[in-house]
Amino acid sequence: MAIDNPLGYLRDGDTSVVVQLTDDMPFIAHFGADLGEPGEFGELPVDGRIFSRGVMGGGLDHEVTCGIVTESQRGWMGRPGLSARRIDSAVLPTHFEFQVGSGGGTSNECHVSLFDSENKIALSVQWKMESSGVIHIDATVANESDEPLVVDAMRLSFPIAQHAEEILTLGGRHAMEAVEHRAKWGRTIHTIENRTGRTSHENLGLVFVGTDGFSEQRGEVWGVHIAWSGNYEIVCDAVSHGMRSIHIGELLTPGEVILQPGEKYSTPQILLAHSTSGLNAVSRKFHREARRAQKPHTYRPVVLNTWEAVYFNHDLATLKDLATEAARVGIERFVLDDGWFHNRRSDTAGLGDWWVDQSVWPLGLSPLIDHVTSLGMDFGLWFEPEMVNPDSDLFRAHPEWALGGTSENHILGRNQLVLDFSNEDVRDYIVSRISDLLTTHPISYVKWDHNRPLVGGSAHAQTIGVYNVFDRLTQMFPNVQFESCASGGGRIDMGITRYVERFWASDSIDALDRIAIQRGLSLFMPPEMLGSHIGSPTCHTTGRKHALSFRASTALFGWLGVEWNLLTLNDRERDGLTKAIGTYKVFRELLHSGDVFRGDHPDASVYVHGVIATDQSEAILSISRLHSSHTNHTAPVTMQGLRPNARYDIQVLPMGSPRWALHRVLPEWITNGIVLTGQQIAVLGLHMPALLPESTVLLHITEVDA
Repeated sequence: MAIDNPLGYLRDGDTSVVVQLTDDMPFIAHFGADLGEPGEFGELPVDGRIFSRGVMGGGLDHEVTCGIVTESQRGWMGRPGLSARRIDSAVLPTHFEFQVGSGGGTSNECHVSLFDSENKIALSVQWKMESSGVIHIDATVANESDEPLVVDAMRLSFPIAQHAEEILTLGGRHAMEAVEHRAKWGRTIHTIENRTGRTSHENLGLVFVGTDGFSEQRGEVWGVHIAWSGNYEIVCDAVSHGMRSIHIGELLTPGEVILQPGEKYSTPQILLAHSTSGLNAVSRKFHREARRAQKPHTYRPVVLNTWEAVYFNHDLATLKDLATEAARVGIERFVLDDGWFHNRRSDTAGLGDWWVDQSVWPLGLSPLIDHVTSLGMDFGLWFEPEMVNPDSDLFRAHPEWALGGTSENHILGRNQLVLDFSNEDVRDYIVSRISDLLTTHPISYVKWDHNRPLVGGSAHAQTIGVYNVFDRLTQMFPNVQFESCASGGGRIDMGITRYVERFWASDSIDALDRIAIQRGLSLFMPPEMLGSHIGSPTCHTTGRKHALSFRASTALFGWLGVEWNLLTLNDRERDGLTKAIGTYKVFRELLHSGDVFRGDHPDASVYVHGVIATDQSEAILSISRLHSSHTNHTAPVTMQGLRPNARYDIQVLPMGSPRWALHRVLPEWITNGIVLTGQQIAVLGLHMPALLPESTVLLHITEVDA
């Protein structure tokens, strides 16, 4: 095996990526701890021959590497990279040859072009280390023959260090999304597949692998994410060729992608991040990446969403009273949820008919909008543009616009079908209907829902079509903010962050569930992009009851909203909610720009997290007791990331009264505060009194003069 000079050397000070060329196929020779500065001409700061593993007996007389596109023709016996064929023919045995490459030096990017002369297929791959510390990988396959080319799979591959022995994934179900799942990565193959046509509740397109027992603050960790809102697969392979490797790409069904002569297929972008200091550091890189896609100085007002207040019972007088109460407690945006459009009195009818229901709104939405804006709030509106009810004017006129709509046995989900967004007429209709409303009314926010998976049709074409509609609308209305909701957290990924500024994390706003859900999502999404609402005393989805202080403290760490019929509040609840919203506003800038901290704590019943200002001058720390523990006194709570020699004042932040367990005497510092150095907070920590289950205490930490 001949190893040439590196094609690219990317680094961010913590991580280095070495892209090498072997037998015409580039591969990632190193993705891990930093190797140091490159040479004067971009050469690798180590002899490239070190990456050769040699040739073993009992196998091929050829060293096999995990190329960026693995090929059986090069001896790779695992999952292939490109699976392509001519129509009605077998899979083509590809063999790409290197054409040209560029990169290295201080550019932090490299690009290669390869060509399969036998099958007339061109391949280009680009790596780039962004300022966030996240590596982007993009690839394009081009059909340069005079026959159609069917692409059944296109996976990008890279090896992972042998000492990565544990896998963490995120998934769950509707109303309990993004739960962490860990597994040992022995001599096994772990596969994450999504076939729902959207990002899915069950499996997020994200995997973390790391050293055995890696935690928030300890261990070497690699994060891999596919920035795509459709189907995908991630394969963690510790079997093929005695190495660990990850293979990732869009999951295509046969015939979904057919390239005519001269056409190209671009893979979804793959995002990689790495740290030698635990999971938390990888998360921060992903957060910086997501923030790069957002508009600077994005306004994130406190939201009232009407769904759990009125459901489908729309009445102007009631909604105006609700808006008045919302303004009274400090709400800044009033969002009218499902039920405002033609014939929408339940979830059985109306989807697709995006005009105001005159039977409920004889004067249109203007009387409500005028009242909302007169109170100093802006106005948002709910849509579910990708869906249609069979009981709708749109479906009666165009049943062929729905996937499976002309079938006698079409499969409904929540009484609805999916519109075919690969159809240009469908896209034009949706853009026209939504733009009419956004043009004629001062609507500043669109809650975009998606309440069922795809059955039938092409998930690839559907996703491309959805992106097209988002792109058109966001360009037409650059000042309108869009939220991605898919029965809660069913479409959360970096692919759609180009178009949306908020994700509805889950339909469950049960505070106990939300701690787990928001923790999981915070592994790759910053808190300010996650809609986090204070719900009513009894949760709509679980029936559990929690104190307002617990609900508010949980919702604080996100884009705050309220999902509660404010017309039912008593004076104590109104006062508590007003104070919680006021606290959020005071700390909103810190919460939405700081570095997320998730702590390691030996007591599984205790969850420690917070936000640290980027200049380390201030922090908010949250300590929650999730359930009963076997001990009253638990280990001290530490927070890493503050300046070691700086002195910090620590005070309990009122968010209602903390629910302490029975104590004869609380520690004196709980009442009067304490001053500690950053080093003392990180090493000695805070000796906390015991909290009751399902309660939280917040600490405000501010730097003081020496």
